[in-house]
Amino acid sequence: MNVSSPSMRVGLGWDNHRIAAGRPMIIGGVSIPCEFGFEGHSDADILAHAITDALLGAMALGDIGMHFPDTDPRWKGADSMVFLRHAAELVRQKGYSIANIDSTVILQKPKLKDFREPVRENLAKVLEVPVEAVSVKFKTAEKVGPVGEGLSGEAQASVLLLKN
Repeated sequence: MNVSSPSMRVGLGWDNHRIAAGRPMIIGGVSIPCEFGFEGHSDADILAHAITDALLGAMALGDIGMHFPDTDPRWKGADSMVFLRHAAELVRQKGYSIANIDSTVILQKPKLKDFREPVRENLAKVLEVPVEAVSVKFKTAEKVGPVGEGLSGEAQASVLLLKN
């Protein structure tokens, strides 16, 4: 096996944001009707951020903050799909393709099950992969910790990349 260019690469991403009244809730690029959203410099899309970090990590290209620092006013209120597209393009430029994504959003409320397919479809479109390659799971924190207490939300993602 060529260590500098393995046939497969795996990445892991994680993100969390505080809940804030009056902010839009965006998950996977989909607007979720809710009286609160996530606090953040960009649109604070926890799922897009976790997947972006997983893609960047798989290619050893740092993290989302290195590419889109929250100290840069260009990214104030930015659509996180821009970040996700950028990471996917870097993966393609390095000669890899996205085999699959497995992700979990952990949020006490609102219930998100009705948004699973729109989120999967949107992520697949942005990443230019079949919808079957994108898994999105929704969990609560069983009222434990900051997520369970309704103070924050988090997302986790893993990706498998294959050498073209």
